[in-house]
Amino acid sequence: MTSRRAAGGPTAADSRFMARALALAARGLGRTFPNPPVGALFVRRGRVVGEGFHTRAGAPHAEIEALRAAGGRAAGAVLYVTLEPCVHHGRTPPCIDALLPLGLERVVVAIADPDPRVRGRGLARLRRAGIPVVLGVGAAEAGLLTAGYRSRVLRGRPLVTLKLATTLDGRIAPAGGSQRRSGPEWITGPAARRLAHALRDISDAVLVGAGTVRADDPRLTCRLKGGRNPVRIVVAGRRLELPRGARILTPGGPPTWVVAPTRATPARVEALRRRGVEVILEPARSGRIPFAAIMRTLGKRGLTTVLVEGGATVAAQVLAAGVVDRLVLFVAPLLLAGDGVPAVAPLGLRRVADAFRVDAVAVGRAGRDLVVEGRLRRRP
Repeated sequence: MTSRRAAGGPTAADSRFMARALALAARGLGRTFPNPPVGALFVRRGRVVGEGFHTRAGAPHAEIEALRAAGGRAAGAVLYVTLEPCVHHGRTPPCIDALLPLGLERVVVAIADPDPRVRGRGLARLRRAGIPVVLGVGAAEAGLLTAGYRSRVLRGRPLVTLKLATTLDGRIAPAGGSQRRSGPEWITGPAARRLAHALRDISDAVLVGAGTVRADDPRLTCRLKGGRNPVRIVVAGRRLELPRGARILTPGGPPTWVVAPTRATPARVEALRRRGVEVILEPARSGRIPFAAIMRTLGKRGLTTVLVEGGATVAAQVLAAGVVDRLVLFVAPLLLAGDGVPAVAPLGLRRVADAFRVDAVAVGRAGRDLVVEGRLRRRP
């Protein structure tokens, strides 16, 4: 019989139950910042007796939700959790204090928490209490789910995804046209646009430039049934030239943040704030705010994932700043040739060796369109 103090190795059942915990955690994507998405469940005699996930910052953590669902059946059970239980006081009490009295048979954890306030202390508390701990089951999947959270904790900025929708020859609109107009002017098809809304649903925020707001008047919301609207971020210039009737400025909608230079026109700053817009002022260089600084500020405000949907200029700026972690490219079977607007504005690249490299490329289909996804490799 296994000793209470011997964790042993993971079993096939551990992988199966952790897969369920990971599926629960995924339901919190885009909803929990600055906290990570976490799933948990209690298992007795091979059956789930309680499960839960973290729904939003300030709400009970996944372990507590699962404990509430299990009630007395959690005593002596096995706990599966996608992230190390917390040991610190935040908006809620430490989860570890609620777990230790349960006399748990084992605790199976996908990954440790990189937060300096935790970072192995939760696992140590469990082991000191004589509870066997298995670490690493489902670690790769949990790492993907918490990539944004870990980016904020370890790098001080959110995980950044650049989304582009282009023709086969890399154009985003006809010359002088708009990519986002309804009807025949759309470049991508309905399936690709649904997937783009799914990206908004799991992102903390979506970011565009003021030029996109002026040209396209986007809502920047998630139009999927049951989806969640991200924070809407607009990067603007000193004069804050946003149309008064822009849909992102309509009162009562999702939060809108405007990032502008510290020398922005005071009257326009106050006018936006009176309409409920959060205006963030940042030092500018040559009239533009460095995107590295913008992302650090967004990290300080708790954002863990940002989806960049701006036009060619914003795409070039985030790439040049080295803050793009992931690329999602929708490619429509169309050609606009040299008459079209390029997806990325010029960056002064002169050699193939200077090109941005994309690793771990995956290619799929969304209706008639291709979907290309990969990781941006850091440039020297």
